[in-house]
Amino acid sequence: MSKKAKIADLESSLKEINDLIEKMEQGDLTLEQALGHFEQGITLIKNCQTILREAEQKVQILIQNSNSNEEELKPYASEDSGE
Repeated sequence: MSKKAKIADLESSLKEINDLIEKMEQGDLTLEQALGHFEQGITLIKNCQTILREAEQKVQILIQNSNSNEEELKPYASEDSGE
């Protein structure tokens, strides 16, 4: 799944979770409907957690790579500066 697709999936999942919460808070659902909405919400939350966990791992890898590259970099000294 592409990065844009994951972001869209995350955003649509969060919107759907919000919609489910609003429907449940209205109190017009039967117990069976409320349980179905709750179950669907749990599935959506797990999906969001997976997407966020993957994003966090990518950020950690980028930070580690960035830190290891910094050790190899040397300060820039132009020939004109006399350094």
